[in-house]
Amino acid sequence: MANSIITIDQKLKRVRVGSFELDNEIVFTYLDKLPADKRDEALHKAIYIGVLALMEDRLSAFLSKTQNELGTELESLKMIFEMKKEVFFKTAVKGMVAENDIAEFLNNYFAEKKLKDKAETTGTMPGKLPKNKTGDIVCFVDGEENKKIVIEVKFDKSLKLGTIEDKEIFTKKQDTAWSQILEARVNREGKAGIIVFDISMVDGSILKFTDNVGFVNGIGFVAIVDSQKGDYTNLIVAYNLARDIVLNAVQPDFDDKILSIILKRIIRDINTFFEIKKLVQGNIESNMEILKHLEKSFLLMEFNQKYLSKFLKDGKLTEADLLTFYSGDEVKEKFVSIEKEILSLAQGKQ
Repeated sequence: MANSIITIDQKLKRVRVGSFELDNEIVFTYLDKLPADKRDEALHKAIYIGVLALMEDRLSAFLSKTQNELGTELESLKMIFEMKKEVFFKTAVKGMVAENDIAEFLNNYFAEKKLKDKAETTGTMPGKLPKNKTGDIVCFVDGEENKKIVIEVKFDKSLKLGTIEDKEIFTKKQDTAWSQILEARVNREGKAGIIVFDISMVDGSILKFTDNVGFVNGIGFVAIVDSQKGDYTNLIVAYNLARDIVLNAVQPDFDDKILSIILKRIIRDINTFFEIKKLVQGNIESNMEILKHLEKSFLLMEFNQKYLSKFLKDGKLTEADLLTFYSGDEVKEKFVSIEKEILSLAQGKQ
């Protein structure tokens, strides 16, 4: 393997690319988490995505709009979201980005839950089947090679659910969710399989089957996520159920029908829980917005009253006073700290 062009300076926390050195905490933290042989590929992706963003010529517009630190942070977040969404939906990068995001999310989840599991992307590496790359992510349960959950990421609206009964032998091969789960399991030698769709890019036949988590008898799980909102809840549900099967299905000839009945009941009850949780979170968010509006109104009343009193006392407002009154920067600055208190209050309630 060729020597990596990227080196990491742990002491100075800097990234060097050949003779070029970069002193940036975000870039350093991201690359430092990656294995050395993955860093060059990550750099190439970053350059590609960055060039696409620059082609949109949004950076100059973004900089001209921001006036203070808070505004800059909010605009930065908005720009990152819009840029990621555009790259994701309009370029061939979407599959690669989705796989990496999901693997990273799973590894963070494993770390949070103190599980020994690990998720690895397979990239262009073929599996057991000749010249076959199906099976985007392999998860090693408890870190064991013989306990694998294979995840196929298909953010593709053209992929239908499919069943073996619908299969036309003499027609051109057409991938389906059913065939892709099975193929991924065989190709990566997995004990369980999951196929992941994004809510914005999924065929109606799959949504008719499930809009959250579904189980295909004897094959594996279907999970619908919302990647743009960073909501991978359904994937976690599917993964934990698949994990239970891998760890506990010691008898290879268990009854699929009984398993399906149990899993459907578990999935239904879990989804009911998450629906209730979303309703509660929605109420929290609504109350936060109401509280923000109330605080804004109170600040504006105080601010306006201050300048009314000044005008009544002096009989006039200077041009400087009028400009300050017009801009309302004083109110905006006060609201920054109040908004932080509201957010921290909401976080404490969740």
